[in-house]
Order: sequence, then structure tokens, then C-alpha cells
Amino acid sequence: MAAPMELFCWAGGWGLPSVDPDCLAVLTYARFTGAPLKVHRVTSPWKSPSGHLPALRTRDEGTISKPQQIITHLRKQKYNADYDLSATQSADTLAFVSLLEEKLLPVLIHTFWVDAKNYVEHTRKWYAETIPFPLNFFLPNAMHKRHLERLQLMWGDDYMEDEEKLEKELYREARECLTLLSQRLGSQKFFFGDSPASLDALVFSRLAPLLKAKLPNGKLQQHLKSLQNLCNYCTSILSLYF
Repeated sequence: MAAPMELFCWAGGWGLPSVDPDCLAVLTYARFTGAPLKVHRVTSPWKSPSGHLPALRTRDEGTISKPQQIITHLRKQKYNADYDLSATQSADTLAFVSLLEEKLLPVLIHTFWVDAKNYVEHTRKWYAETIPFPLNFFLPNAMHKRHLERLQLMWGDDYMEDEEKLEKELYREARECLTLLSQRLGSQKFFFGDSPASLDALVFSRLAPLLKAKLPNGKLQQHLKSLQNLCNYCTSILSLYF
């Protein structure tokens, strides 16, 4: 019998199987498709075969570290959550993925890693308590720096010029994005009906940490909590698949 694929991901917390959105997306997609993975929930990227999380150790293709490449590999192994989607639904998936990456992801990074109160009292605290000594002294700060650089790449030079004005505009766009997701979901169980697709794995992985984290500064979180169907959607996926 072939050895199972092994997935290395950040450990769970806040009532979630993993606190990291990329790890959560891959874990959720695997659960949706029934992919046979041996999951290692670890407390440091140094425990991953690639030095990054998530990482999928495969039999034929070595170790894969990028979330989308992991999902593509699972599809090649016939674990395809999008198999039954129509051409229109596939096009909608691409559009919503783009919307999430452009409008929601930067604000989620800001909420968890840049907002001073949230970072010090919530994000850094969790990682510092979870990562083993002595890595817990410098890894959270290195991750913070990497997220800050990522945000500056996304937002460009404007970010440094008028940070407050830009944040206000971007948080407004993120709230609109959440409202649009809520309207698109409506009363359905998943975005395309009764069966979950890759879009559901991505949306859940972005929304669930925002919903479950105990954030001292919860500007965007409060808006999400006002959209009852999105809250029920996250709770339902957690109870059905985890």
C-alpha cells in the first residue's frame, strides 16, 4: 500500500484546526475531498520538511509548499472539489478568489499582524506561547516583519505616505467584500449549493480566524459578526468537517 501524503501545518487554536489561513485552506480542501493525508500540526516551520508551512510531502513530487500548488497536486490525485462545477461557476470562482486576494487579504494581514493592539495582545502572544523556546523569542518578530513587507508590496508607496487614510479606505473595501460574500451565499449551505468547492475552502480559511480570534481591536470582526449567514457558514463547516 502506498504511503499516505503528509501535510505539515501550523497547530490549532481559537477553536480552529489551524490558526494559519493558508494551512486552514489546504486542510479544509482535503477534508472536502476526502484526500487521505497524514496531518502533522506543528509549532514551528522548522519542523516542516521545506522550512515553510503548509507543506505537503508526496511520494512522487517531493515536498510542495505553496497552498495553491498543494491543492493542484490533490486535484491531480483525483481529489477535486470542483469536478461538478459548470463553466459559469468556474468563472465565478476565479472572480471571487481575485476579490478575496485584493480586497480582504491585505486587511486581514493588517488586522492580525500590523494593528499594534491586536499584534501585541493577540497574535504575537499566541505564537510566543506556542512556538518552542528559544525560537519563540525571534520567530514571531520575523513573521511580523515578513507580513509588514508583504503588505507594503500589496499597498505600494501610498502606504507610507498617508497610512491612516489608506487604512480607512481599505477597511471600507474589506467590509464591502464581506457584504458581497454574504449576499452571494444567501441561504445556501455552500457557495454553489449543497456541495463544497475550492472557493468554500478559501472563503472559510479567510473568515474563520477573523470570526474566532479574540481580538482587542475588532473593527472588521464586528462587521463579519453582523452577517449571520457567514457566521453560520463558518460554524457549519467546522462542525461538519472538523
